Amino acid sequence: MTESTIETKTVKLIQDNLQINAYLAQPKEPGLYSGVVVLQEIFGVNVHIRDVTERIAKLGYIAIAPSLFERIAPGYETGYTPQDIETGKQYAWSQTTAPELLNDIQLALDYLKTLPQVKKDGFGCIGFCFGGHVAYLAATLSEIKATAAFYGAGIPTRTPGGGDPSITRTKDIQGTIYLFFGMEDPSIPPEHIEEIRGELEKYHISHRVFRYDGAEHGFFCDRRASYNPNAAADGWEQVKQLFTNVLPV
Repeated sequence: MTESTIETKTVKLIQDNLQINAYLAQPKEPGLYSGVVVLQEIFGVNVHIRDVTERIAKLGYIAIAPSLFERIAPGYETGYTPQDIETGKQYAWSQTTAPELLNDIQLALDYLKTLPQVKKDGFGCIGFCFGGHVAYLAATLSEIKATAAFYGAGIPTRTPGGGDPSITRTKDIQGTIYLFFGMEDPSIPPEHIEEIRGELEKYHISHRVFRYDGAEHGFFCDRRASYNPNAAADGWEQVKQLFTNVLPV
């Protein structure tokens, strides 16, 4: 596959007094492209998330990564130290809420729909870590047709901001969802993976679950010590297959 030449910029998603920064990557070549929303880890829209956004654009999509912490920490971007992890967890689970996150993802979709080169008949979503959990929520939005959720912890046990765990929304998932887990990830026990798979089966949701032996949490991120090149490469191939099969071309 020939990669598209891309261009990138930061855009603002605006709703009343709310302004959210988002990183946009798109092919330079004129044409019509499907849109994909990229959902960050607890570390903000950092170099890794911008890189993923660019990689998706090079495949021939228009990709946008909204800042999920913009309401509480505008411009937040950090590294992977223990302190960074604690701060990010605090933002993710105590200071965001599922309704606000879904609102902000919808704002990203609405922005994409204003672009004349974006196809309006279905969008994709991909998320990692905290963003993997949020992608499970985003899959319930009617316009999301293809979701890739990487190592989203806590889906059976909690939801951002508190309330019924996110797994209770499984019945509302609209399209196809692929989930990716490392079997050495202490934050996601095997029984959680089975519980998620069982709920997807129960509600006849189109899905696939990928388990990678020897892979830890964050295995897709080549800037983390837990990076696993084999699991990451296979996961990326599965994502490409998902988007190719489901999103309009």
